[in-house]
Amino acid sequence: MKVISLRLAFQTAILALVFAAPGRAEVKGPTDPSPQGLQAKLTYCKTCHGLSAEGYRGYYPMPRLAGQQPVYIENQLRAFIERRRTNPVMFNVAHVLSPEMVAALAAHLKELNPAPYGGAPKGSLALGKTIFEQGLPESNVPACSACHGPEGNGKDEIPRLAGQLFWYTEKTMTNWTKERGHGSVKDTSAIMVPTTHDLSQSQIAAVAAYVSYLK
Repeated sequence: MKVISLRLAFQTAILALVFAAPGRAEVKGPTDPSPQGLQAKLTYCKTCHGLSAEGYRGYYPMPRLAGQQPVYIENQLRAFIERRRTNPVMFNVAHVLSPEMVAALAAHLKELNPAPYGGAPKGSLALGKTIFEQGLPESNVPACSACHGPEGNGKDEIPRLAGQLFWYTEKTMTNWTKERGHGSVKDTSAIMVPTTHDLSQSQIAAVAAYVSYLK
């Protein structure tokens, strides 16, 4: 029994020394994603969002991520995870990403600047330009540029609209309250609820077409 007691005492002393070593408790593994890991995730993203993240018009229109504001991307990925934004596919994509990977993806996508996808109808561009720059005061619709900037580049949590896929913007604004609008402290999506409600379908299409050609 004495031998066992001495052995336990010795092991306890060794463990105490190990965990009492200066800085030992704060030693952590690397948190930044590896270049290989980041590239793998980017390749996965581009499977749906286009080879240069310029967006893609498939069975479902996929949004342009290139040039998007990093804070906006990070906020929206969190919105998918927290189900404040409805999209089962993106929930599955987002909830496995570490905060470091999310930040790395957002920073990389911000630096991409391919030409807009194009293809939007051009018949209502003048109306779209008017709504974007001046709004529709008689319908209580503010100018898009007031928040998204005169060139549609957005800032921080306000998304870039310039070059966004026409079909995606039209669909998103049409279905806003079904898919989004459940804002939080860091997600200003709820601001768009009255605006999308007060725009007619033809006006939504006009704005979507106009911003799709901005660079």
